[in-house]
Amino acid sequence: MNTELTGEKKLAAGAQKKDDPARVPLFLFHSGKNRRLYEYMGVHKATHKGKKCMVARVWAPKARAVSLVGNFCNWDSAKYPLKKVDDSVWECYTDFEFQPYEMYKFYIKTASGEDTYKADPFAWHTETRPGTASRWYELEGYSWGDSAWQKKKETEKHYNQPVNIYEMHAGSWRKYQDGSVFSYDKLGDELIPYVKEMGFTHIEFMPLTEYPYDGSWGYQVMGYFAPTSRYGQPKDFMRFVDRCHQAGIGVIMDWVPAHFPRDAAGLAKFDGTTCYEYEDPRKGEHKEWGTLVFDYGKPEVISFLVSSAVFWLKEYHVDGLRVDAVASMLYLDYNRRDGEWVPNKDGGKENLEAVAFLQALNEAAFAEVLDPMMIAEESTSWPMVSKPTFMGGLGFNYKWNMGWMNDMLRYMSMDPLFRSGNHQSLTFSFFYAFSENFILPISHDEVVYGKGSLINKMPGTDEQKAAGMRCFVTYMMGHPGKKLQFMGTEFAQKDEWNYEKELEWYLLQYKEHKDAQDFFKAVNHFYLSRPELWEVDFSWEGFEWISNDDYTQSVIAFRRKSKKGKELVCVCNFVPVQREHYKIGIPQWGIWSEVFTSDDESFGGGGVTNGKIIKTIDEPMHGCEQCVELTLPANTVFFLECTKPGVKPKPKEMKKEKPEPVVVTETGRRAATVSA
Repeated sequence: MNTELTGEKKLAAGAQKKDDPARVPLFLFHSGKNRRLYEYMGVHKATHKGKKCMVARVWAPKARAVSLVGNFCNWDSAKYPLKKVDDSVWECYTDFEFQPYEMYKFYIKTASGEDTYKADPFAWHTETRPGTASRWYELEGYSWGDSAWQKKKETEKHYNQPVNIYEMHAGSWRKYQDGSVFSYDKLGDELIPYVKEMGFTHIEFMPLTEYPYDGSWGYQVMGYFAPTSRYGQPKDFMRFVDRCHQAGIGVIMDWVPAHFPRDAAGLAKFDGTTCYEYEDPRKGEHKEWGTLVFDYGKPEVISFLVSSAVFWLKEYHVDGLRVDAVASMLYLDYNRRDGEWVPNKDGGKENLEAVAFLQALNEAAFAEVLDPMMIAEESTSWPMVSKPTFMGGLGFNYKWNMGWMNDMLRYMSMDPLFRSGNHQSLTFSFFYAFSENFILPISHDEVVYGKGSLINKMPGTDEQKAAGMRCFVTYMMGHPGKKLQFMGTEFAQKDEWNYEKELEWYLLQYKEHKDAQDFFKAVNHFYLSRPELWEVDFSWEGFEWISNDDYTQSVIAFRRKSKKGKELVCVCNFVPVQREHYKIGIPQWGIWSEVFTSDDESFGGGGVTNGKIIKTIDEPMHGCEQCVELTLPANTVFFLECTKPGVKPKPKEMKKEKPEPVVVTETGRRAATVSA
């Protein structure tokens, strides 16, 4: 990372020798090394020839002509033409300053002579859809109040802290009665206390970068430097993040460098040619999604994307970025048939340019801000995703565990009669649990497109569905890795998520849904209170099997350990059959207590419990010198803690019996004499 910074300084020094310092940002831009390109490109306040004005800059290599247009000139392209400052970047100075919220675009005459109007790729604010104009907005001036949060991050690293993420779509969490969406400020009023009360540690937003089409949920981005205006202005979002931090809640944003839409005002064929995208359609488009792929071989595109990531981390104090669709970037044949993709220079299917970009992205993020959460949504077995770049990794520090998610949802959704034959779906994740820094996700992708809500994935009666969901989520809290749940799951929403409607909050009038919410609140706070479940998430030092092979009864048991050696024992019964007199090996002699159970009556369980006094038995089992005998309630996961350690008693010594006195009879004497 230090080598990277040194190289950047050398590039800048070289640029200064060739020309004046003003050209340094350009030189770094064309070298793929400009991490704060948003400070140079776009439209900014300036002073030119002693007069306050605006300076506009845009990258359009093949354009014939470029102008700045807007309300200020009645959209007349002849008023403010830009001139090339090098072979691809255009610039102009106005003779006036923009008013706040001034609407503008770039008029571009393409290489083929066509007229087009493009939004500013570096705009900090935009019109609300269906409008596509950029708006002038001054970011400076917000007074942040999250210094305590930032200081806490220096000493309490998220790797060994609880991370329990509430993933959400801002426009459909709640709505007003007339169907209009909450603003950033209203979300702050309602969402922050709710998340805090429910025991979540972070909020993860589906993309808030400006996007034109509601149905894309934000994953088809047009404004990589603008929070969507659907919910307010940029400083409103700053205030939301600030309020989250002051309440002790982290903020993560989904960020999409994998592809972008074809909208006429966006990045597609920006100067009339393939500017931001690959020229070859076999690399440059995702037919299934109808989108275009960034050309990771162009240093200017690298500077653009890296600057966008740094922008959200630095200017908005966002704590992390979850990078969407990483697999689609890594593989040239992703969702492409034979003949629809081009091998790399070595004949392989790996996109080497995308690999280099992701490494540069993560190096920049860690160089610019303190310990950000850089999270990869990567669905394959690509190695070392969450390992540093100097080790050959991609440089992320977290990866979604899609394998665990797929296996467990498949396992939990099947009839319990067949689970014994699919025991590997339950245990396989532990073979690779520490190969990456994993987050266990139950995300929006699992409750759309006919997949059903989480509770409706569970088989059986309504009571069995509820028990199954509690069982699964409690087991998830015990499994190594950080956690993520999608909004609505916490009160057992029945229908699939619909971005056009608010969540089914009315269900909370029914006991079973209030019970589900009470359960989530209880299990989340239990997770927060137990370092055994999060201090050592990424190595075998924090986990040990007790029993993983009882496939006939679908039971597993394991240990979770804190840094100081405290531990919890997690026992899981994944079938709707109660097991009596079930013995497991236990690591400590003494009195054990059941400290949490998914079968608690307070949130709708059957109330079967092993109680607070569970005495160890002097019987070796599962590699331990002692065991405990338990009742395993149907469809239940529970945790045990040793509340009164003891010392295994020594075996009782056998009493030595005194020998009977020897009585020698006369017959005996005669026999002895004869023998002699």
